[in-house]
Amino acid sequence: MPSSSFAPLNQPVILGFDPGRQKCGLAIMGLDRSLYYHEVIAANTAIETIETLRQRFPVSMVVMGNQTSAKEWRQQLAEVADPPRVVMVDERYSTLEARDRYWQMYPPQGLVRLLPQGMRTPPRPIDDIVAILLIERYLERLTSNSA
Repeated sequence: MPSSSFAPLNQPVILGFDPGRQKCGLAIMGLDRSLYYHEVIAANTAIETIETLRQRFPVSMVVMGNQTSAKEWRQQLAEVADPPRVVMVDERYSTLEARDRYWQMYPPQGLVRLLPQGMRTPPRPIDDIVAILLIERYLERLTSNSA
């Protein structure tokens, strides 16, 4: 479910990357927290997709989760032409947080809205929402360090 804005960007953006073995989440967010793109993709297309996004958006860095196979993914990113700056972010509890965020972004419809939120299961993978949260965690860390 790619989501994007096609207006030209006048600011650098951050690419969020939630790496996984089967699927990966990607997101592009501005420093002002404007969301320009998010999608869940097959893991075997991740590096190619990241390279395409870097051509399409002024990506200043990649913010990546530090858990599932993160070292291998970081190595792969280091091997591309003009490798991006990669910052690792703690991704503990991000899946639980992403479930809550999913329902904020896509409010439940029909009978599903009658279920307590803890009993709802998002109808699609939420790795892209995890990527959004990773960027937000990085930005939060920046602002809390400068305060």
